Order: sequence, then C-alpha cells, then structure tokens
Amino acid sequence: MELLQRALIVDGSGAPGWVGDLLIAGERIAALGTALHVDLAIPRRDCTGLVLAPGFIDAHSHDDAALIAAPGMLPKLTQGVTTVVTGNCGISLAPLVTADPPPPMNLLAREQFRHASFADWRAAVDAARPAVNAVGLVGHTALRLRCMSDTNRPATAAEREAMCALLDEAMSQGAAGLSSGTFYAPAAAADATELLALARVAARHGGVYAVHLRNEMADVLAAITEAADSAHEAGLPLVISHHKCAGRAQWGRSLQTLALIERLSERQALGLDVYPYLAGSTVLREDLADGITPIRLTWSEAHPELAGRWLADIALDWACSEPEAVARLQPGGACYFQMHADDVDRILTHPLAMIGSDGLPHDHFPHPRLWGAFPRVWAHYGRERGLLTLEQAVHKMTGLTAQRFGLRDRGVLRVGAAADLVLFDAERLADRADYGTPALPAAGIAAVWVNGQLALQAGEPRARAGRVLGRRERTCRLG
Repeated sequence: MELLQRALIVDGSGAPGWVGDLLIAGERIAALGTALHVDLAIPRRDCTGLVLAPGFIDAHSHDDAALIAAPGMLPKLTQGVTTVVTGNCGISLAPLVTADPPPPMNLLAREQFRHASFADWRAAVDAARPAVNAVGLVGHTALRLRCMSDTNRPATAAEREAMCALLDEAMSQGAAGLSSGTFYAPAAAADATELLALARVAARHGGVYAVHLRNEMADVLAAITEAADSAHEAGLPLVISHHKCAGRAQWGRSLQTLALIERLSERQALGLDVYPYLAGSTVLREDLADGITPIRLTWSEAHPELAGRWLADIALDWACSEPEAVARLQPGGACYFQMHADDVDRILTHPLAMIGSDGLPHDHFPHPRLWGAFPRVWAHYGRERGLLTLEQAVHKMTGLTAQRFGLRDRGVLRVGAAADLVLFDAERLADRADYGTPALPAAGIAAVWVNGQLALQAGEPRARAGRVLGRRERTCRLG
C-alpha cells in the first residue's frame, strides 16, 4: 500500500482538478479523497505541487515486438505511458510467421514474426514481463500475408473465409479488434467486401476497427467515407488512425475532414487519434519523394550510416534524384514533413481526438514522437500556447482513449480502478526529444505506477508489472 498525499488530482474525465489524496492497495485505487485517514504504518508520498493523473494510454503504437525484445519500454514509460495499443495500420506480429516481412511489416522487428496466433504473441509478451500494459489489435495486412499467395488482388471467398477464421480465433484469445492499412501495397488491393467481412467478425466480439486510411492526401474525404461506411455496416466503432492532411496541396483541408467526421459521428461511434508533430514517419516510398516535402532518413539496411540525414542531401551527394536515392536506400524508413501547423492544431484540439504516438521503436534514428509525444501535448499545446487546459490534455491521453478501446478500469481515477498512475510537474513537463536528438527522455515525470507497482521514479525504472489486457479487463462494447 502507498498513500499519495496533497496532489493536484486530474482524474482523466475532463473535470476540474482538485487537491487530494489517493491510496494504492494491490493493483487498485482503494481510496480517493481529501485528507484521507489511513493506518500510520502505510508509506506516504508528499505530492505537493505535482499533478496525479491516470497513466497515459498510447492509442496508436507499433510496440508489438518492443514489448518482447525491450520489455523495459523506456521510450513510453519515461513519458508516463502505462498502456499501449499495438497492431495498428494493418501491421501486427500475429498471426504471421515469416523470416522476410515485406514493407510495411518490416517496421516491426524482423526476427519477431514467429507468432502463429494471437495467443502465442500474448504469451510471449506476458513472459517478457513488460513495464507497461498492452492492448492488441490484429492487422489486416498480417492476415493477408498469412492467407494469400498473391496480395496484389482482392481476396477470394476462400481466402476471406480463412482470414475471418484467424481473426475470430484471435478475438476469442483476447484481441481488441481489427486494424487495416490499405495505404500500403500488401493491402491496397483489398476491396470493400473483404474489409467488411473482417469488420463483422470483430463486431461480433465487441471489437473496434482502427484504420490507416487508404489515402490521406487528395482523396482523403473519400477514404474517410470508405472506412466509416465499412464500420457502420459492420456495426462496430471506428478509429481513424493518425488523422492528417498530408502534402502541401492538402493544407487547410482539416476544415473539411473534421466537418465530415463530425457528421459521420452522428450516425456511428467514431473517434480519431493524432500525434503532436508536423512530420509523419513510415517506410521509404519513392512516390512520397516529390522534391517538395523535406524527408529525413530514419533507417536504411543498405546504408545504415546515413540514418538521420536529409534525403535531399543524400541525393545531392549521389548526383541523383530523390526517388532514385530512395531506391538505393531500400529497405528503409523516413520522417516526412507533410503537415501544416494549423491543421495539426485543429485536429489535435478537436473533442474527438485522442493521442497516439505512432512511434517506431525499431528505427535507428526515430521520429521524436517515440520518446516525446505525450509530454508535448501539454507542454506545447497547453502550457505554452493555451490551446488546451490541463484537464483537456489529460483527458485526451487517458479517459477518452480508455472509452474508445473499452478499458473499463483505466483512464479515469476512481475507487476500484486499476492503479495505473503518473505523477508529474505541470510546469516542467516537456518533451526533450527532437529530430536531431530523438531518443531523449521527457522532463518533469516524477513517478509512474503500473497495476499498483512503482514502475519509474525520478527517471529510473523499477518494477515491470505490465501485461496484455484481455477481454475480462475490457467492456464488451466499445464506443
């Protein structure tokens, strides 16, 4: 047991903060109030001047392999993150066994594609004893690669049936839903029939459907409508992943996309996640090397020594075009500076928007969102610019995300809830990672608890008490 005293309680619901105490007993919050009276033998922590909030929930991670290979999870834990949602963008480790994962599957660790079922992956994560909790989605692309010899076409009826059977099994084993990424080549040929069939399987289990849109550029409105129609017809909640208007020709169109999303939200359960940066990050693609968008290399198997350099400079050194440089660097990844600040501001502050880092833990020179996304939400958009109150910022990182993914005992501080907690200094909380030095831990995090155990204190890791959160720890119907 531990009594946290005189903290500013920001409970994750969006309600005003208040000064009070919280008692941890085992994995749960045992009491919450003002000047709690407890046994004098119970250890106490003076939290005067600090904020106590639910542990942050990363709505969009690619930590599927990191939970196993690097279970200390320092990039997330040092931000105050206590739960990560994995398997996004159609990319999940399970249920796929391969020694040669194609892009974008190679955004995860190549050697970890050895889990033939969601249960196998879940067992591997739990055996690794990660420092944070995980919620697992099943990737549509992983299902396609498992069941189809040729992914350059829509699935046949037999292939759809095989994918649906695997998803049904995974949902029974504790998966939280389905994700898709038709933006990427292995899934681009999937049609509405295929996606709807899988979404219906996830719906039967009370799951969620998270979508990396088919297009985030000129055809973004059609892509939003396509995803929403599939989710609506299947009867399950939709999460639009890392919502953005990508490319200079699309700057300002968040006015249109958000208006469409608001209209759609009147007929169906719908949300979106966003990261607080102007650059995205994914695999190297020649079609994105347009000579206009600044691109910074995050990794390259062919030229690992060039990670961190600008593609334009590499192309200049090689006396070639940027697309030609991309071809010579493959396989690899990069940061793409595609967004306008006004669009990011508008999307991030929207009431439907929750926070997802979209961090890529296996990049050699990662996007700084891997280490800094969550502190940046409050530091940059709240404290520095006044676009969010502290309570609003915390809600976007906790209670709203828990609601979307059905985490009934997390995301809000209340008696009986899981003791996933973060204690931080609201005046000092800040992201230190940037594009030049992307692997710096955040400032201002005093302590983090996961399932009631102290996981981080003053930047030093302590107990590893995370696990995969299964069906019993989620509601049956998400929203």
